[in-house]
Amino acid sequence: MSSNGLEAVFLENRLTLLRFLAARGAGADAEDLLQELWVKASAVDPGPIGNPTAYLYRMADNLMLDRRRETQRRTRRDDEWNDAASSPLAGASDQPSAERILIARERLRSVESALDALGDRTAQIFKRHRIEGVSQRDIASEVGISLSAVEKHLQKAYRRLVELREDGDAELPTARRHAIEGMDDVNG
Repeated sequence: MSSNGLEAVFLENRLTLLRFLAARGAGADAEDLLQELWVKASAVDPGPIGNPTAYLYRMADNLMLDRRRETQRRTRRDDEWNDAASSPLAGASDQPSAERILIARERLRSVESALDALGDRTAQIFKRHRIEGVSQRDIASEVGISLSAVEKHLQKAYRRLVELREDGDAELPTARRHAIEGMDDVNG
């Protein structure tokens, strides 16, 4: 069969080949695969083909198999990479060091006392919204204040926490601060 004969069969069966690819799972990529099918079919210098329609369907099926294998390889490679990248170094623990635990507890106590110093209502609104995940509108209804007042309490708490962080960073000696930041990079 000549190239023109295969082209005529391809053009005659284009829509059914497209539906075939879509039904086999190509989805939005069906047009791209159909184009790839034609490029491959036109590049081959076929000898006589007894059933050119079956030949084209076999090529389309092989393209789908190739695509599926490639997707499986990519997924397996990505999973292996993620497993390797997320696992701790050999002999190293993924648990935080005792020093990091103590620093975190100290920071938590500082945050809690800073929030308590802002008043019970502000601390309660902040904890309900940021820790318990209650919406600002629901908090306004519970407390009996406007939504705007809830927002102002939250802004007050946020400002205090930013100040606390800036004060805490300034209190650490430079070398100690860099060591802690370096541990943050290493430990996650």
